[in-house]
Amino acid sequence: MYTSFFGLHEKPFSITPDPRYLFMSERHGEALAHLVYGVTESGGFVQLTGEVGTGKTTLVRSLLLNRMPDNADVAVVLNPQITAHEFLLTICEELGVDVPEQKDSIKALTDALNHHLLSAHADGRRTILVVDEAQNLAPAVLEQVRLLTNLETAKQKLLQIILIGQPELRELLGRNDLRQLAQRITGRYHLEPLTREETAQYVEHRLRVAGALGEVIDSSAKKEVFRLSQGVPRLINVICDRALLGAYSQESRVITRRLIKRAAAEVSGELEGTPVMRRFGIAAGFIAVAIIAGTIWSMSQESAPVRAANNPVVTTPAVEEDTSNVEQRQEAAADSLLNPLTESVSQPAAAAAPEQATLSEQLALAGELTTVNYARASLFDLWNLDYRSGSESACSQAASAGLACLYQRGSWNGLRQLNRPAILSVIDESGSSHSLVLVSVNDNGTAELSIGGVVVTHPVSEISDIWFGQYMLLWRPPGGVPVSLVPGSRGAEVVWLRQRLAEIDDNYISNVMNSDEYDSNLQNIVRRFQRDNRLDVDGLAGQQTLIVVNSLLGSDGTPRLTPPPALSQLGQD
Repeated sequence: MYTSFFGLHEKPFSITPDPRYLFMSERHGEALAHLVYGVTESGGFVQLTGEVGTGKTTLVRSLLLNRMPDNADVAVVLNPQITAHEFLLTICEELGVDVPEQKDSIKALTDALNHHLLSAHADGRRTILVVDEAQNLAPAVLEQVRLLTNLETAKQKLLQIILIGQPELRELLGRNDLRQLAQRITGRYHLEPLTREETAQYVEHRLRVAGALGEVIDSSAKKEVFRLSQGVPRLINVICDRALLGAYSQESRVITRRLIKRAAAEVSGELEGTPVMRRFGIAAGFIAVAIIAGTIWSMSQESAPVRAANNPVVTTPAVEEDTSNVEQRQEAAADSLLNPLTESVSQPAAAAAPEQATLSEQLALAGELTTVNYARASLFDLWNLDYRSGSESACSQAASAGLACLYQRGSWNGLRQLNRPAILSVIDESGSSHSLVLVSVNDNGTAELSIGGVVVTHPVSEISDIWFGQYMLLWRPPGGVPVSLVPGSRGAEVVWLRQRLAEIDDNYISNVMNSDEYDSNLQNIVRRFQRDNRLDVDGLAGQQTLIVVNSLLGSDGTPRLTPPPALSQLGQD
């Protein structure tokens, strides 16, 4: 999905253990050296442990593909939750051993395996057994592993064993009843997570292997990746993959620290989009904006001019701050931000109202609330819908409610013409991306925006300075499915279009109102409608044309940027 957007030929952070992406940190190099020793030297077995996701399986894949001796035969056991009999049977099947007729007998399987190992040794071949997730082996199976090490000649062991597992494997082998097995381990290595520097190198390494030419994840984002993943490669992959998808949805070419934090939160499920979460996010936005307002108010008080000496001054006794109504004071502070033009009539001697913060200043202070998911939740709320983050896509959720998404790049006038609340992708003065919801447009040259669920008012010119035309909106297509009607189309949607155009203006009445065919008469009417409404005049009823038709009808339950004109007034302008 996002690979072509970033110029990649494949996904760089897949969690599949692909040896091509193996990043050879100092720890991984040492671990691989222990594995190579285990397959090139005769005798005993090697134990490799590490936390979940540290790259153990990827190391083994690299060993099997690139470092295995030409004279080696390998059996790999990936499912250790089996019985001792199933364990032996799996090894025989992996090595191509002729299973005896008495395959239910452990002795018969052991004898057949021993015969195969002796034959391979005589031919100058090594036989290697690799057991992944070995911490899940039952004690009876581990005892069988120990017995397999007894298959030997007078000079060397016939089977070399590599046990790979999580730290619990060390605890398991530390048991008193397994001490005989533990004593036969000839090499042990515990794989640690990456350091901060290695994490940054790891991220760049995977991007380069996938074909990235420039910087995709900036340095601050890489530090955040390490902080959130603690250097565990699998977590790095999951977070970065989700961040790439998030950046793609926002059309952001560079992944920032904020995108990484957002991706990690989504991966961990902290932003489950339930109605409660949506209301919590909106409340958090309200408090954040209230804090912004309070800060601005405090700064304005500090910089207020000193009262002239000849002006009367009324002194009042000092009053201790009342901390019992914090919420009321936050609401009052928010009101000073949300309604900056309100003048006080009860205190004529008070200082002039403080200036409202600019949009860029508000975005800088409330950046955590301007992510795509918060914007989607606010947009869905305008349609009286609940947005669920982390489940199906936003457009799929909209389709379930009979709505459709329209992703578009256009002008301010074009957006106003569609007359639907929309998510605007803006870029502030520092270069950070934000997602806001355009709620309404006023006649005085201002517009209302939703920041994390809180509506603030700013001049249209200020919004246009940081908005470069990208938006997403919801609309209700006829029949619930977005279609483009063209000459020759047939169906109920064509009838709907004829009748709706006739409702808007008598000039758009068709010759045959109930015809379900998109004929030349309807095409000419559509052209006339498009010309009157300053749309592209092509005679085709695409999504933009259908949305404008809907907007002019003034259907109930449809949020709009501006109220639709009365149908009786249409055509009189």
